[in-house]
Formats: sequence, structure tokens, C-alpha cells
Amino acid sequence: MSEDLMDLSPEEGIERFLRHREPSVRESTMRNAKTRLRFFNEWCEERDIENLNNLTGRDLADFVAWRRGDIAALTLQKQLSTIREALRYWADIEGVDDGLAEKVHAPELPDGAESREVHLSADRAHQILDFLHDYRYASRDHVVFLILWKTAMRRSALRSLDVDDLRPDDYALVLEHRIDEGTKLKNGEDGERWVYLGPSDYQVVDDYLDNPDRYERTDDYGRKPLITSQHGRPAGDTIYKWVNKLTQPCVLNGCPHDADPSDPSTCEALGSRAAHSKCPSSRSPHGLRRGSITYHLNSDVSPEIVSERCDVSLEVLYEHYDVRTNQEKMAVRKKQLERI
Repeated sequence: MSEDLMDLSPEEGIERFLRHREPSVRESTMRNAKTRLRFFNEWCEERDIENLNNLTGRDLADFVAWRRGDIAALTLQKQLSTIREALRYWADIEGVDDGLAEKVHAPELPDGAESREVHLSADRAHQILDFLHDYRYASRDHVVFLILWKTAMRRSALRSLDVDDLRPDDYALVLEHRIDEGTKLKNGEDGERWVYLGPSDYQVVDDYLDNPDRYERTDDYGRKPLITSQHGRPAGDTIYKWVNKLTQPCVLNGCPHDADPSDPSTCEALGSRAAHSKCPSSRSPHGLRRGSITYHLNSDVSPEIVSERCDVSLEVLYEHYDVRTNQEKMAVRKKQLERI
């Protein structure tokens, strides 16, 4: 705990945060924040936490476990988003240690937990890729978005990749389950696979390794992560935030929700302390994965190949990931029938 912190009880901290937020958010947002923070306050009372100065990352992990048994995974993610915002504000007023908000880790959503309608369209994905290729070539943002869109892999798979997992002769990436070395795949060893990128997309990844802005890091297990942040291998929540920010439409085409990108006060998803997921048009890594799988299917890739490439069963694929319209499905069948 920093010696510069000033005593702050959970009740006072919550009251100060809500008072700070009230002028800039909708009434419904305030209602949600009050409800979510009420549960946090109840947990603090149960644990006899009377001063937020004493909060640690381990305490926050206990809070996540405490709530996880009572609510759905998607609801938990939304609740933890509010907790992170509160922690950042409390850090600003010397109530908790700086960086504590980044120690709140939400469990990964199970397949299909989000609405089927929440996905990134192929048109938007290609606009973002074109922009990144032209203006941020071989940057971390470019490589993260490219890999997630082109392969539809989960964020846990992306963060597991090491430099040694590149296969230049095959233009491919190798995914391995290394739970004893700090990374894991959702389906364990059954999720291990080689993923083909192709020459041009692989070149972007290869060029990223030589990007002077890339952080060269080695983790606690002596592994060299492919995707790095200033602090090393990124957490799943960090990748979530990167994708939310990259998929905000105002980055490319202006705001479709009547906010002014030059004035953060008009939108809670703008600014240095913004919660980019608050933008109705931003997408999570899961929404990007759903859009990518649908694009694969619309591009006449067989469901069996998509299933293996993306590590998703055919049953789950059809039930939760295939968001093609009936007309789009017919168009794919038509192309196949015309070959007969």
C-alpha cells in the first residue's frame, strides 16, 4: 500500500464515485452503477474491509469469485467494468493504489454467452484492416486485429502465442495449451492446432517483430510473448480493451450516435479514462470472433473446416456463431450447386 493514500471507506468511496459520474451519464447508467456497487459494498462488509486503501489484487480476485456463483458470465463482466471505473476514480483521489483496476480479471465468456446479434460485420472489419494497414502497419493494433479477424481465435489463444510459435515456412501460427506456464487454451489440449495465415498476412506479423515500437519482453517462464504490452504478456482484459477501442466507429467514420469526438463530455466512451465498451457500436473479441466465423462461412469455407480452424464444435457453431441471413446461406449453397 502506498504511503500517500488517504483513508476512504467503501461507503464514502461509492458515494464520491456516483456523485462524480452523475452529471455525465444517463439515468439508466446511474441506476446500473448503484446496483453493481451495492454488491461490492456488501462484499466489503462481509470481509470487514473498512478502508479501501487496503484493497489488493488478491482481494479483488476473491470478489470476482464471490459474485461468479450468483450471476451469468456476461452480467459479471458488466459488473466488473463498473468496479474498474470506480477503482480508477478512487486511485485519482488517493483512495487506492494506482493500477489496482487492472488487477480485476473477468472470467472469459463461454461460447454463445453474448447475443447472436452482437458481432462485427465483414465490411467494418475490412475497413479497420485497411486503415491499420495504411496508417499503423505492423503495429500491435494491426497484428492483434488481423490475427483475431483472420483466424477467429479466442483472446486466450492470442495471448498464449510466443515468438517461437511462428512457422515461417508454412505461413502459420501454432497454438499450444501451456497451463503450467501461465497460458491456456479454452479446450485444453483438444484446442491445440496449427493455424494458417497465408503469405501476406504472415508478413505483417513478421514485420511486427521488427517494429521499433514493439516491447521486447520475456515472461516469468522464460517465454517470449508474440503480442506484448509495456508490462509483458497482456491479460485477457487488456486485449478486450484494445479490441473495444479499435472497433469504435468514430476512429474511421465519425460517431453514429451523435457524440462529438472532439469533446469527451458528450460520450462516456471517449477520453483517456474512457470505457470503450460503453460505445454501442464497439465490439468485444467475442463479437469479432462471431463476425469472423460468419465471414468464413459466407466465403464458402465448409463448416467442418471452420470448426477445426476456430476450435468450435459444429453444434455450437450453428447455434451461436452462424449469424448469416437465410439469403446468405442460400447464396453459399448456390455457389456449391453451380459446381455440379
